[in-house]
Amino acid sequence: MAIEPGAVVDGTVERLLNYGVIVTLPDGQSGLIHISEVADEYVRDVSDYFHEGDPVKVKVLAEKEEGRWELSAKQAEPRRRRPDAPPVEERGRGDRGDFEDKLDSFMKRSAQRLNELRRSRDTRRKRGR
Repeated sequence: MAIEPGAVVDGTVERLLNYGVIVTLPDGQSGLIHISEVADEYVRDVSDYFHEGDPVKVKVLAEKEEGRWELSAKQAEPRRRRPDAPPVEERGRGDRGDFEDKLDSFMKRSAQRLNELRRSRDTRRKRGR
């Protein structure tokens, strides 16, 4: 089986490093899962996620050198949504109308507050004379 960028393959954890994990791929080649590609969350220590000899599913990102691959464990699995997260359509993303309305409202409130602060400052100056 030829390994190509974008493929998801099974491998075995060969060695843990401070900055990532060396994985042996099915055809005997090896690759690195950089610590930033281990999980979607902050990873302080890769040993919290892997142990030597563990099977691991990885996505092949790119070939670095002949027989050496750049790999990702977090991209091998589809992203999991929180069960309580609203569907994408309900989040209001992509609808410029909502953003424009919120921006207009913000600008009006900001202008009103700025005018109130100026009036308050001017009133204090007049009293201080």
